[in-house]
Amino acid sequence: MTLSFDPETLAYPFYHIIDGERVAAGTSEGLIMHRPSDGRAYGECPVADADLVDRAVQSAKRALKTSGWSDVRPRERVKAMQRWADLLEQEAVTLARLEAASSTRPIAHLIEGDIAVTAEQIRFFAEFADKEGSDVVPTSGSAFGMTLTEPYGIIGAITPWNFPISMAGWKLGPALAAGNAVVLKPSEMTPFSTLAMAELAVRAGIPAGLINIVLGDGPTTGNAITGHPDISKVSFTGSTMAGAAIMQNIARTGVKPMTLELGGKSPQVVFADADLDLAASAVTRGILANAGQACVAGSRLIVSEEIAEPLSRAIARHMADIRPGVTWDEQTQYSPIISRRQLERIDTIVRRSVQEGAECVVGGRIMERSGYFYEPTLLLGVEPSSPAVTEEIFGPVLTMQTFRTEEEALALADHPTYGLAAGLFTRDLSRALRVTRALQAGTIWVNRYGRSRDHILPTGGYKRSGIGKDLGREAYLANRKSKSVLIDL
Repeated sequence: MTLSFDPETLAYPFYHIIDGERVAAGTSEGLIMHRPSDGRAYGECPVADADLVDRAVQSAKRALKTSGWSDVRPRERVKAMQRWADLLEQEAVTLARLEAASSTRPIAHLIEGDIAVTAEQIRFFAEFADKEGSDVVPTSGSAFGMTLTEPYGIIGAITPWNFPISMAGWKLGPALAAGNAVVLKPSEMTPFSTLAMAELAVRAGIPAGLINIVLGDGPTTGNAITGHPDISKVSFTGSTMAGAAIMQNIARTGVKPMTLELGGKSPQVVFADADLDLAASAVTRGILANAGQACVAGSRLIVSEEIAEPLSRAIARHMADIRPGVTWDEQTQYSPIISRRQLERIDTIVRRSVQEGAECVVGGRIMERSGYFYEPTLLLGVEPSSPAVTEEIFGPVLTMQTFRTEEEALALADHPTYGLAAGLFTRDLSRALRVTRALQAGTIWVNRYGRSRDHILPTGGYKRSGIGKDLGREAYLANRKSKSVLIDL
C-alpha cells in the first residue's frame, strides 16, 4: 500500500472534544491555517475561550467522579491503555495522514517513527499503574509510617507543533496511567492527530471526559487552561519565552506544580579521536531531523581544530544529499519549515550572522519552491556572540566552532541560557565520562545524537531549558502527589 496521498481529499476535524463528543464552539473568528509543504491556506482553527475551557474542566471532574478512574483496580487502567496503544497502531495511516498534511513531519517518518514510538510509550507508562505505589518507611517501633501517592486530579497540558503525536503521548500517557484526567491544548497549527488520538482512547474503553481536547491559541485558550483553579498541575512543551509566560500566569492565579520542557541550543562536541564518519553522519542528522525544528536539535558543532576541515567537508556532503519534498509524499526525507514567519526569521538570523563575520559554506537561503523550505546550512568562523550561536533558530542551521583543549571545548559548549541536551563524540571512555559529568545539560548522548526507544530514560533541561522531566519513571511520578502518614500504635 502506498502511503502517499492528496491532502485535498482529507476531512479535517475542525472541532474540540469535550466529554467524548465533538464540539464546534469557541470564538467567532478562527485562526487561518497554512500547509507548510505548499503554503496553501486550507481552513480555520477554532479558538476555545475561557467558558469552553471551563466546560472541558467540568467534564474532566465529572468523568473522574463517575468513572472511578483514579480508584479503579490499577490493572484495569493498564488494560484500557494497552487497547488504546493497539488502536494507535491499527489506525496509523489515518493518524499519519492527518498529521503529515498540516505539519512538518513526512508521512514515512510518522509511520516508521512517531506513531509507533507513541504506542510504545503509552504501553510503557500504563505498566507503572500497578507497579508504583506507596511505601512503608522505617520509624520507631511504637509507630507505623508510610508515604501514600495519589493522582493530582486534572492535568492541564499544552503541546507544540513540531511533533504533535509524540508530544500528546508524552502528556497523556503518564497522566492517565497515574489516574488523572487531562485537558489538553495542541498547537493551533497542528491539532488534527491529537483529536484523533482522543477519539481512539474512548474506543479503547478509556472513559469519555478523561481526555478533553480544546483548540486555540496561547493568549486565550492556553491562559485559560494554566490559570484555571480546578486544574491541579500543568505540563507544557514549547519555547522558553512561552514557559516563562505560563509561570507568570500561574503565579497570578495561584500556585500549582508544573513540568516545562523548553528551548535549547544544544552542542555537539567532537574530539580528534572520534570516528569521523560516524560523527559526520550523527551531527548532520542531529541538526537536519525535522529541518532542525526540535528543542534538542544539535545546532552548535564544537570540534577539535585537528579534524575541523575534514569533518566540515563530510557534513557538507551529507547536507548536499538532502532533497526536500511535500510531507504527504512517502519518498520525502527533508521537512519544510512550519510557517512563512518562521522561515523568514531563520533567514534573518543567518544573514545577520554572515554580516557579523560568519562564513556560509553550505546553504544559507530560502529554497525557491512552493512551501516553506530552507536550505541545510553550515556556518563556519562564528564568534560566541554571533546570533546563530546565541539564539535558538529552530531551523536547519549548524554553526561550527573549534577548540584546542578539553577546557576550551567545555567553555564553548556551556550556553548562558540553555541546557537541554548535548552530544559528545570520542573513543576515549575516560574522557567521555569526564566530559559527560561536566556538560551542563539534562540529556547527554555519546557517539550518537538523538533519543532512542529506551523510554525509561527521562528528558528535561538545565537552566532555562525547563523544570521537571518527561518520559521515564520520573514522568509517571510527576503526575502523582504524595502524603506522609504516621500512626502511633
